[in-house]
Amino acid sequence: MTTREHQLCLLLGSNIQPEKNLALAVDLLRSKVKIVQGSSVWETPSVGSSGPNFLNVALLVSTALDAATFKEKIIRPFEVQLGRVRSTDKNASRTIDIDIILFDNQILDPTLWRFAHRAVPVAEILPDLRSDRGDLLKDIAPRLAETTQIRLRPGLPTPITP
Repeated sequence: MTTREHQLCLLLGSNIQPEKNLALAVDLLRSKVKIVQGSSVWETPSVGSSGPNFLNVALLVSTALDAATFKEKIIRPFEVQLGRVRSTDKNASRTIDIDIILFDNQILDPTLWRFAHRAVPVAEILPDLRSDRGDLLKDIAPRLAETTQIRLRPGLPTPITP
């Protein structure tokens, strides 16, 4: 019996020692899943708080786990291992935040279409992703980027090289 591989798009973000924590998170993920593709590293201001800027990167990964199991068995333990502290303030600074944006072509995080810090990195690896209204992510991302201070961090190595 063959195990079905699922494709997930993850968004990783950090604003506490972000260079270090993004690289550690990618290494941890690489130990459990196949990283198919990754975006550049993008810097954006904190959304919903006055914390330090975030660094964000999108990853396309392949796994045999379903989304709920992936979140429970992979994401949550990795976030804890990297010092993520959850509080009532969902916009608080964090060492790492890993969100499942897409699972097998199904968008699990509709905020992708509203925030540049989500749309821009994901558009790099999934430019032809369509919204429910038919909009392409490669068209939406630049429009969102015009309303946000988002910048490519070319000085940082993309932590995605297989």
